[in-house]
Amino acid sequence: MKKQLNQIIFVSIMLISLVSLMKAQTYKIVGTGQTKYYNNTGEITSPAKGEAYYGQAAFYPGNIPSYTDNGDGTITDNVTSLMWVKDRGSLISWSNAIEGASTNRTAGYSDWRMPTIKELYSLIQFSGVNGPDNTVVTGFVPFINTTYFGFAYGAGGSSSTGERIIDCQDWSANKYVSTVMGNQPAIFGVNFADGRIKGYNELIPNTGAKNTKYVRYVRGNPNYGKNNFKDNGDNSVTDLATTLMWSKDDSKIGLDWPGALAWVQAQNAANYLGHNDWRLPDSKELESIVDYTRSPSTTNSPAIDVTFFNTTSITNEAGQTDYPYVWTSSVLIDGGPNPSGIYISFGRAMGYMSVFGGWVDVHGAGTQKSDLMVGNPANYPSGRGPQGDAIRIYNYVRLVRTDNTATSIKENQTSDNSVPDAFSLYQNYPNPFNPTTQIVVNIPKSGDYTLTVFNVLGQKVATLLNNRISNGTYTFNFDASILPSGIYLYNLRGNNFNQTKKMTLMK
Repeated sequence: MKKQLNQIIFVSIMLISLVSLMKAQTYKIVGTGQTKYYNNTGEITSPAKGEAYYGQAAFYPGNIPSYTDNGDGTITDNVTSLMWVKDRGSLISWSNAIEGASTNRTAGYSDWRMPTIKELYSLIQFSGVNGPDNTVVTGFVPFINTTYFGFAYGAGGSSSTGERIIDCQDWSANKYVSTVMGNQPAIFGVNFADGRIKGYNELIPNTGAKNTKYVRYVRGNPNYGKNNFKDNGDNSVTDLATTLMWSKDDSKIGLDWPGALAWVQAQNAANYLGHNDWRLPDSKELESIVDYTRSPSTTNSPAIDVTFFNTTSITNEAGQTDYPYVWTSSVLIDGGPNPSGIYISFGRAMGYMSVFGGWVDVHGAGTQKSDLMVGNPANYPSGRGPQGDAIRIYNYVRLVRTDNTATSIKENQTSDNSVPDAFSLYQNYPNPFNPTTQIVVNIPKSGDYTLTVFNVLGQKVATLLNNRISNGTYTFNFDASILPSGIYLYNLRGNNFNQTKKMTLMK
């Protein structure tokens, strides 16, 4: 009886583990589209490991953006499985945009919705450029793929209303849980003209009239943007939805942007938490863990799930207890001669505005903007730009890596739901690949199996499966972002089956 009970408990644990793994990667993050390398003065050649500025976003392209024009006024994102209305329409108030989703019938679908800020941000591409003069489009490149998505800049110099080139923002469904610029309600949105997330006033100050922006309706993949955190018990947290592993703690000190990149490499050299493949997250990776239901003023916490993450508190420019800006590996070409590093604000996004009495939260916790890579913050006592954005330079870091033990193990049974009658280890697809590929296996018998990846020297570089699984057909995603180009071997072993195949990574 005791033996049977132990077997039941074992099977239950394995089923729970398998279900958890099958939920993996319900939230695929699209790469930022950044392919060039920068220092604080401009574009550079790819820095070598150990050199300054090594480890920025261009080293880790992630899921390459891919879209399909369906020919019916809709665009499908092949990475996220979200479908978008191609044309964003006319300027509209936020309340009218919310109401309009339920009556939209583009391509005959009736389930269109306002995109969350995470869904909307999935479309941003940091191959864009924010030009030097907001009155003309010269020097601007949109931060969205205009081959597929409708986009137009603001009127700029031709406008009699003072509209700038960058006044063409898109609403999201997320209302800021606090207020901005003198207690005004705000809605988060993405500006595909200047490459930022901000909280935008719902009402025009001093008039009470409704502010207007654009809207892009979306449908499909209801799980996009929903985290599934797991505390690993070793000071790391894995998001099973994205298969990203995060450090539970931040850097606890502020660093300039090249210093942040170097600090990450120092943690790798020290084998921090038993891993040597940590990286500075790109802007979309870091934004994926923002909790837009939190803010310092409403929850006394940073905009992150405090059940899982620890965040260093700071005193902000207004003397308030607050939380830091956190660097990403992404770069913004921001109108001036020097590139800037992109950050996410997990605390108030501070700006100096004399009309509101000085330092205030101008755009909300969860904002994405950019800061100088290097320099002295004391040189900017009233911030920079039209909203006096706080220039801190010494921002914080949270480490990330790809957790290969959480890569998707989605069970895809054969089309007739039958059990495979023989073992099969298929050739990965695509092959050659960069940087991700899929490996499909047929398992005719339940049992303990391993699927492991080695380099040509026989050194193990990834474990995709080390578990007891039932019979069926399984698909495994292999992400080689951190590996060099070359030939790799993958081996499936279990139940007296042992087979190895080759695949080629070409970067």
